[in-house]
Amino acid sequence: MRYAMIMAGGSGTRLWPVSRDGQPKQLIEFIPDDSGRNRSLLELAATRLNGLVESDQRYICTGERYREQIKEVLPEFGDAQILGEPMPRDTVNAVGFTAAVLAKQDKDAVFAVLTADHLIQPNDVFQDRLRLGFELVEQDASRMVTFSIKPTYPATGFGYVERGSAIDTLDTARVDGVQLAFTVSKFVEKPPLHMAQAYVESGHFGWNSGMFVYHAQTVLDCLAKYKPECHEGLMKIQEAWGTDDQQRVLNEVYPELAKTSVDYAIMEPASADPAIRVCTVEMDVKWKDVGSWPSFFETITPDNAGNRSTGEGATYFEASSQSSVFNTEDGHAVALVGCEGLVVVHTERATLVMPADKAQQLKDIREQLPSDLK
Repeated sequence: MRYAMIMAGGSGTRLWPVSRDGQPKQLIEFIPDDSGRNRSLLELAATRLNGLVESDQRYICTGERYREQIKEVLPEFGDAQILGEPMPRDTVNAVGFTAAVLAKQDKDAVFAVLTADHLIQPNDVFQDRLRLGFELVEQDASRMVTFSIKPTYPATGFGYVERGSAIDTLDTARVDGVQLAFTVSKFVEKPPLHMAQAYVESGHFGWNSGMFVYHAQTVLDCLAKYKPECHEGLMKIQEAWGTDDQQRVLNEVYPELAKTSVDYAIMEPASADPAIRVCTVEMDVKWKDVGSWPSFFETITPDNAGNRSTGEGATYFEASSQSSVFNTEDGHAVALVGCEGLVVVHTERATLVMPADKAQQLKDIREQLPSDLK
């Protein structure tokens, strides 16, 4: 049976001060939809699954402390569909946790791993490619499918996937003469600029989207082989799941799991393992990872000078260019005069001003803040 899990455990440190402790980026309603209503990234991620995965077969893996907020925003997700992490242990354990739960209730479970960080359009193409991912794993449970995005520039903040030979065992792997499914030759995590440029120019690499399709038992088998310390703990959680000891065991075991990414722990060793068939599906969509203020502002239409503004409060630009303002406070005005390439974010409690090209340093200053402002 087909399932989907949305990873929604990130804190969003690069979207401070709107994203704060207790108000993670995936729950901020700051992305306008087609009707003009602002929606959260998590809402959009859940909506993308409509018509593809049944509502009772969708899960969210998130911090336990966000459970009630998520249920308020997405009431269709019952308690059993919210896998609450006692504390974050990176993506391999979010994936392993989900695999352990699904494998216990359905030995044939195949699940998609999605994230609450992305804007993806058009949705019909996204669904078609995800459907192909499901079909590939259903045809061969030893397959692990990742989705690669055609790069538009030599990004150094994304991982890359190198395409290998074409997979022609499914008619749906080719659309209008275009091959979509391939084996994977290798993964490269966040290469330096000169390597990223070479990858883009070669035409053989795609950005690693962080989305996957797996057979649940295959994930657990790979963890037993490549990350046995994680597998041992997850098996304890699986054994207790659905019993009176479920929460106690989860609280005791999960925080002790080794913290690492699914790319390092599973995908990289699996790509060199002859027993596993790592594949990629090209997802020819507009894809944006909304993980920083510059990436968020790319969703806002600029004026003739390249300035962008949004929020409840007023914003004014004079002799300024390529600057962006998010003013959340109605009745408060933000004015920029003679500025270029600035990001300004104003909230009731805090105001951020930084050059757009210094966005990666935001998490560093956040560490200096008192706890009530983080």
